[in-house]
Amino acid sequence: MTEDEQAIRELVSTWMKASEAGDANTVLSLMADDVIFMVPGREPFGKEEFRAASERMKNARLAGTSDIREIKVLGDWAYIRNHIEITVMPPDGTPMQRRGYTLSILWKQSDGKWVLWRDANLVA
Repeated sequence: MTEDEQAIRELVSTWMKASEAGDANTVLSLMADDVIFMVPGREPFGKEEFRAASERMKNARLAGTSDIREIKVLGDWAYIRNHIEITVMPPDGTPMQRRGYTLSILWKQSDGKWVLWRDANLVA
């Protein structure tokens, strides 16, 4: 495994751990400022919309797993194909389970840090 591949795996691991801990600031730090998320049933959205959604979910708990199926590094760009399983537990509701694939494009910044640039989330 290359240094870049390891760094990308660590980014995904950090994202999952921070999500489970409700640490939205850490998750946001793993994104490019011009990140775009594409999810079924709605228009693509960016970092501010992600921040707002995180704020609305701050009282919910999340548990999940990630299984990276493919990483391809192409210079300062990379993509990952990832299978995730997530359970969202609202404070006063029934847990929701979701699973599926994501296809993410990452960008290596000038300081060597990888960040999420585009994300197509097919979790249902």
